[in-house]
Amino acid sequence: MDKAMKIHFDNLDSKDKNEQYEAFNHIITAIEHEVDWAYEVWDELVAGLSSTDNHMRSRYAQFLSGLSKSDHDKRIMNDFPALWQVTKDEKFVTARHALQSIWKVGLAGPEQKEMVVHHLANRFKNCKDEKNYTLIRFDIIQDLRNLYDEVKDEHIKKLAEELIEMEEDPKYQKKYAKVWKDYYSTLK
Repeated sequence: MDKAMKIHFDNLDSKDKNEQYEAFNHIITAIEHEVDWAYEVWDELVAGLSSTDNHMRSRYAQFLSGLSKSDHDKRIMNDFPALWQVTKDEKFVTARHALQSIWKVGLAGPEQKEMVVHHLANRFKNCKDEKNYTLIRFDIIQDLRNLYDEVKDEHIKKLAEELIEMEEDPKYQKKYAKVWKDYYSTLK
């Protein structure tokens, strides 16, 4: 890891909120592509998923999701349960940030993709008792769309369509279907 990236990680703990935000954005931008320093921060990020600081849990979940494509040792396969747990965080905004980025784990390879898709589908089917479940379902459908756009796996598209069909409320069914514009036209 170069000196500038180390500074960005250090600045996540800055007292200055603008400095924290700038550091977060630099890291998010850097991990859009594979990096060679993922394992230099991996263990710290995994440990931070259970921090008492919800901002840290949120950031670290987003970072781990993005770094998964740089995880050639497939550590995410063992660390995924801790990452997934953040998608159910007591702070809804933290949970939502984690959920909205977790699809990136699926970019790491076929096993990781299958694991993420399986978890997303199960969550969609079983989240009705959760607070804000319609937002959770929306995020899951968006995650599937994001992953599909990157990997072009027709199984993901078919699964999303099946999940959308499961929604009983026509208002939400249409809202979810809008994420898949080509599918939306069939529900009008």
